[in-house]
Amino acid sequence: MRSVPVRARVYILCVALAGALCAAPAPGTHPSWPAVALLAALYAGCEQLTLPRRLKGAGGTTTRFDPRALGTFFPVLLAGVFLLPPPAAALVAVPGALLARVDRHPRRLRRLWRAAQLALTAWASASVFAWLGGPAATAAPDFPYVLGPAGAAVLTFSAVLTALDGGILVCAERVSPRTAWRGGLTRSLAPVAVHGLAGLMMAVLWTSPYGPVAALLVLLPMGVSCWVFAQYHRERAAHQATIRALVQAVDLKDKYTRGHSERVGRASVMIARELGLDDERVEVLRFAGILHDVGKLGVPTRLLRKDGPLTPEERRVIELHPEYGHEMVRGIGFLGEARAAILHHHERLDGSGYPYGLAGPQIPQCARVVAVADAFDAMTSTRSYRRARPVEVAVAELARCAGAQFDPEMVGALTRALDRHGWHPEVTADVPEPGGNVSPVPGPATTPAPATTPAPGTEPDTVPAPAVSRPAAR
Repeated sequence: MRSVPVRARVYILCVALAGALCAAPAPGTHPSWPAVALLAALYAGCEQLTLPRRLKGAGGTTTRFDPRALGTFFPVLLAGVFLLPPPAAALVAVPGALLARVDRHPRRLRRLWRAAQLALTAWASASVFAWLGGPAATAAPDFPYVLGPAGAAVLTFSAVLTALDGGILVCAERVSPRTAWRGGLTRSLAPVAVHGLAGLMMAVLWTSPYGPVAALLVLLPMGVSCWVFAQYHRERAAHQATIRALVQAVDLKDKYTRGHSERVGRASVMIARELGLDDERVEVLRFAGILHDVGKLGVPTRLLRKDGPLTPEERRVIELHPEYGHEMVRGIGFLGEARAAILHHHERLDGSGYPYGLAGPQIPQCARVVAVADAFDAMTSTRSYRRARPVEVAVAELARCAGAQFDPEMVGALTRALDRHGWHPEVTADVPEPGGNVSPVPGPATTPAPATTPAPGTEPDTVPAPAVSRPAAR
């Protein structure tokens, strides 16, 4: 409970009280308790079979209270919305939510929140459905009239769910209201609508002469699809754990750049979003940014932590880290073109980079993105040999080197993204994408670096640092 802010606990308590009031049967009503019990048992069983289990990464689980990390199986809940009075429909969700697997603390509070949220959502949706005459149309069945009340119920279900999710993000994660609710309804409406059709089919069959047994057959294809989706989430979580383990190994070896990999991944995503790349390529670029320095694991630790200037021989050894990294991740299939970014992120547009001296369009686009993100974070992070530069100074330096060292298109994309979203120096890969919980912080309040600081993207992989600086591989 200590990890959840007080205002978030108050918010959850208010939602729980509202859910309890909604689930209380109205005087004089006599819901079909066998139907409520059967649907509640079905929902609880489906949740146990289909809910994705969150895997722990190398860094352990986080304490963030993100409602979007929770999955659920909506067809049974929506069947209850179409079959039962609003209070009874609210009860269907409660046992399954309270018994669901929760891998992150505080578990009891998360279960309470999910139960209250779903109860309130189901009640609101069932109320709209009943107000529009849906129960009579379902029992008839009266097609296509029943689709109108069902569509309104689905829209209400998605809207209330999104509104409550946004509220918990505002209270628990201190996300701005605009960010918390932006795009939530459009993202949730399509999957809820698909589940709503399955729920409506269940309700129609339930009230038909075939009875509840026939209605249960609708769950088979939906259950299989949700199970496959859960497997996808488990595989994705395993990928994240693999990447986290590699990044932690690099951070442990080179303590001077701890957190650098996650920030480069974040900046790479900002550039990719600004370029309008599709979600799959954005994810690949995030992986590329996070893993761009994984080849440091093949560099002797004494060179990474050396105090004083590097010799030419030592610098040549450090310049092998892109090739080491490429070899290390060659067999990881899901990284895709991220492997090219790991290999070529120290190439320069004028052909003077390494390891192969590629120039201009010969350099893969993903490598040009990571090169700009890497240089930006290097300049805006405090190192043992200099203080961090303000964001404005770093952006100006990137613009100065655009065309010779960096791709001007990538520099411009990062500049626009920073103007729109700002930059938080402590951001990591666990924080949502731009538009998520990112404060528009203008950068560390530090004085500009001295004139002897190496140029961006070269410190000190390609340009020797002065004798008073620590020229480790950055």
